[in-house]
Amino acid sequence: MAEQSKIPAMAGSHIIGSREAGTLWGLFCLRVRRSPDSVAYRDYDPVVGIWRDHTWQTIAKRVDRFRCALAEERFHAGDRVAILLANGIDWVCLDLAAHASSLVVVGLYAPDSAASQAHILGHSDARLILLDTEARWRELSVYRSKFPLLDRVWLADSDAAAASQTRNPIVRRLVDLLAIGSKLPQPHPEAPSDLATLIYTSGTTGQPKGVMLSHQAVLWNAEASATIVPPRLDDVFLSILPLAHAFERVVGYYLPIMEGCTVAFARSARDLREDLAVVRPTALLGVPRLFELMSAAVAKSVEGSLIRRNLLRLAAAIGWRRFEAARHGRNPDLTTLLLWALLQRYVAVPVLAAFGGRLRVAISGGAPLDQAVARLLIGLGLPLLEGYGLTEAAPVVAANTLEDNVPGSVGKPLPGVTIKLTAEGELLLRSPSMMKGYWKDAAETAHALDAAGWLSTGDLAEIKNGRVFIRGRLKETIILSIGEKIDPNVVEAEIARDPLFDEVAVVGGGRPFLVALIALNNVAWKAYAVDNGLAPDRPNDPMSTAKVLARIASLLATLPHFAQVRAVHLTLAPWTIEAGLLTPSLKVKRDALQRMLAREIDALYAEQRRSRLGPN
Repeated sequence: MAEQSKIPAMAGSHIIGSREAGTLWGLFCLRVRRSPDSVAYRDYDPVVGIWRDHTWQTIAKRVDRFRCALAEERFHAGDRVAILLANGIDWVCLDLAAHASSLVVVGLYAPDSAASQAHILGHSDARLILLDTEARWRELSVYRSKFPLLDRVWLADSDAAAASQTRNPIVRRLVDLLAIGSKLPQPHPEAPSDLATLIYTSGTTGQPKGVMLSHQAVLWNAEASATIVPPRLDDVFLSILPLAHAFERVVGYYLPIMEGCTVAFARSARDLREDLAVVRPTALLGVPRLFELMSAAVAKSVEGSLIRRNLLRLAAAIGWRRFEAARHGRNPDLTTLLLWALLQRYVAVPVLAAFGGRLRVAISGGAPLDQAVARLLIGLGLPLLEGYGLTEAAPVVAANTLEDNVPGSVGKPLPGVTIKLTAEGELLLRSPSMMKGYWKDAAETAHALDAAGWLSTGDLAEIKNGRVFIRGRLKETIILSIGEKIDPNVVEAEIARDPLFDEVAVVGGGRPFLVALIALNNVAWKAYAVDNGLAPDRPNDPMSTAKVLARIASLLATLPHFAQVRAVHLTLAPWTIEAGLLTPSLKVKRDALQRMLAREIDALYAEQRRSRLGPN
């Protein structure tokens, strides 16, 4: 394991360092003492329709009520408590109260399947879960046998039926628990090396693994990340990524506590455009899909006018030229300067105003960023940086900076992080923020971490002048533009269980979701088509694909939400070795198939995009 590394001091910063904080609870207490009346969080109250500010002192009082409620449950130090909520005040308050009580926090993804959530509850041996609604609990209860140790359920929905508590004594309303008003317990002493949280991986090659992160690992990574783009007291972060995600938890939650920034909780993807315009954040964390949507929104805003489209293209091109000149230490030519002065004022500034107009940094991580998207947004003046990390490294490993930004790379390692490449080109790293291991999985831990503390990332990389370029995966893995990683073999094996399908390949690298390419069993398909009133010779008509997608959905019901197939292309012609689509061992040549069906794949994504946007 790498030794604790000293992080360079930042001049003029109000950062509470990892050594000073000691633990996550220690960090919060110091922040409350230093700036009790500053705004810590901002959220939207749907009842009165306004955004509310919460000071650090106000949050501290609510955290104390959570601590009292936890004390009533009489858990033991090290017990796990799970949170299944959208980002918000209650997520933060239970997390902080749990750390004050020496409990280990397990974050669950709200969009995930109930089966996947149930597995994590059982694997982590969670004793308590805080979730949003009674309906959510009913969905989980179907899998009750998978998590027998769970004996407390807190419902955040204040309208939850009181009768449910009578039927099931382990279910309690949060509003009632926080109103008990018992004596405030003393915080349980914790060491920086103690386990703080289990963050579960996506489960690309099977079931998700629980990454064990200590207080020290999380705090060190947050402080080291702050050296990349030093935060400011007046920064406002817009929290979009789930807090169950390591990137959002560390950089979008704990790092703002270190500096005393404000975090505003976005309402939903549907409301994001309005939230950006109202909150006007200065800092934004996202996966590539977020920036793809921003780019698409920019393009859509000018699609009705040829003149506006051309002005947008010209503004992005001139802005990119200006960016490139600055990156190479050159002064832009006079023509570039004059054009940019006009285009920035009349094109770029109005476009970026839709995203609040004062973003000083936006960071993309989790998957490769489409460089066309980067060129457009950076060209218009959005300070967009790419970074790289893994949950196992808590999580940030490398990132570009505003002063040294090379789109297409993921920047240089954090100070204190050491990297190297194997003979195969796999990226290995050592970091003071390394995981303690995988929960209840010594074999996987030994496979990922060697005796010298080097972590195998599974990513193929190239290092140029100390800068990291990610070139792919050592194993065949699809990385969606939303940041999720999927082993296609797992998905394909589930679909192939259906005798209707002879061959299956799922694709989606760099895209927002999976699509399936399927060679049908001709005999089975003809019988199925006749029985269901479909045209046997037109497998890709809307009725046929809808029926097939429904069958696929039932086959993939136990997989996470991001591993579901959203569109399908069906072929009656078999895939053969002679056609160059199968290897001699009868494995599908994914690249050859994608080249052959490139037009059809693009059409599937375009159709889904049109369906989301609806009529103009």
